[in-house]
Amino acid sequence: MLLRINPSNVEWRKIHQIVDILKGGGVIIYPTDTVYGLGCDINNQKAVEKICRLRNLDHKTANLSFICKDIGQIASYTKAIDNPTYKVLKKNLPGAFTFILPSNNEVPKLFKNKKRTIGVRVPDHPVPLAIVEGLGRPILTTSLRSDDEILEYFTDPQEIYEDFKSKVDVFIDSGYGNNMPSTVVNLVDGEPEIFREGLGELNY
Repeated sequence: MLLRINPSNVEWRKIHQIVDILKGGGVIIYPTDTVYGLGCDINNQKAVEKICRLRNLDHKTANLSFICKDIGQIASYTKAIDNPTYKVLKKNLPGAFTFILPSNNEVPKLFKNKKRTIGVRVPDHPVPLAIVEGLGRPILTTSLRSDDEILEYFTDPQEIYEDFKSKVDVFIDSGYGNNMPSTVVNLVDGEPEIFREGLGELNY
């Protein structure tokens, strides 16, 4: 299914359609403030495993991330956030960042790794935030990579739809995406450590 959603005028009727599909175990492609992403309900094991197959990832070892609606929701899935960490999150979210934090027992087993960490995002884009709001919990996020030798990530919605229309349940077209992923910042030990330079410029 193709759904076009203007980020300047998010239609809740379409968001509710997407949420119903996610609750039924569906897999979606959606826009963010960086690249297009693959996503599903974090509580649906079969959907998570399907995304891992699409991306050729081993769900037992892959570093999977959540999209959350705000810092409050992040705190529901991570260990207690201290003041320095909170200040970094507050200064940079919503934004083009994935923050790595210590996970707690609310994180589904499928996401747990030996390091007991989880990547979290609050993108500066109204569509994924509306989806998470409607669902009432985070969605999995992993970047939609391209096999193109020049473009590492898909940017053209038409190309994405043609390549993935038979592999996912919904493709949300919100215009051209970026070709640069989020900046990955490790906050596990308190002091910010940039693991991957991306679109976001860290303030702290």
